[in-house]
Amino acid sequence: MQTAITQRQRGFTLIEAIMVITITGILAGVVAIFIRTPVQSYFDVERRAEMTDTADTALRRIGRDVRLAVPNSVRDVGASPLCLEYLPTVSGGRYRAEAPGTALDFSAATATFDVLSPLNPVPAVGDQLVIYNLGIPGADAYSGINRATIAAPFAANSITLTAATQFPFASPGNRFQVIPAAEQAVFYVCSGTGIDAAGNGNGALYRLSHYGINAAAPAACPAIPANTPMLAQNVSDCNFIYTVGVTQRNSLVSMRIAITKNNETVTLYHEVHVSNVP
Repeated sequence: MQTAITQRQRGFTLIEAIMVITITGILAGVVAIFIRTPVQSYFDVERRAEMTDTADTALRRIGRDVRLAVPNSVRDVGASPLCLEYLPTVSGGRYRAEAPGTALDFSAATATFDVLSPLNPVPAVGDQLVIYNLGIPGADAYSGINRATIAAPFAANSITLTAATQFPFASPGNRFQVIPAAEQAVFYVCSGTGIDAAGNGNGALYRLSHYGINAAAPAACPAIPANTPMLAQNVSDCNFIYTVGVTQRNSLVSMRIAITKNNETVTLYHEVHVSNVP
C-alpha cells in the first residue's frame, strides 16, 4: 500500500545555508568590534588594580614594621637603595627604677628586675631586651652593649636575664623593648629588578628575618635563602632611603616600588615618619 504525498516537503538549500553563515559572521564581526574595547579595558583595569594593590600592600607592611622597630635601629645597607635593615619588636614596657620591689640598677650588673606595665605578648625565652637605644657608640643595640637575652619565662611581673648585665644608660621614661628571638634583625630586600623581554618585572621584594644581629651594617644586600617570604613579584624598580632628622628624635623612611606587567608599570611612593624616642 502506498501513501500519497499531499504536501510538498522542503528543506534548506546549500545557498541558503551559506547566506545565513555569511550574515551571521558579518554580524559577529561587527559586534566584536564594539565589545572588544570594553572587554580589553576591563582586563587592563583589573591588571592595574592588582599591581596597585600588590605595591600598596607591600609598602604598608614595611611601614608598619618600621614604626614598630627598636628606636634608632633602622639603617641603610651600604650604598645600595635596594634593601633596608631594622630590629623588630614583639613587645615592650616599663621597668621598675626604684624600690620597693626589684629595681633595675644601672650602677651595677642586674639579672632580674620588675616590670610595671602589662606585656602583650609576654616575652619568651631567648628574646632580647633593649634599653635606651640611641644608635651611637656606647648605646647601640646592634653592638649588644645595651641588649641582653631573656632567660626565663615571664612570671610574676619579673624579667630574668641569662647573665647579669649593666646597661649603660637608663631610659628617661623607664622603657624597654623586646626583640623576638625568632626574627632578630630583619631586612627588606628587592632582588633582580628590571624588565624582561615579555614586558614583566623580573624582580621580587622579600622580607628576610632571623639574619642575626651584626654590629656593623652589611656592605651589600644579603643573599636570599630558599623559602624566604615574598611580599611582591614582578618588581621592576625599588628604592629605600632612610633620613635621620636634625634632632635624631624623628626620622623618615622613603620607599618607592614599581610593579610591571605586560609593559605597563605602576609606581607607588610612600613615606613613614619614625619616632626614635627610646
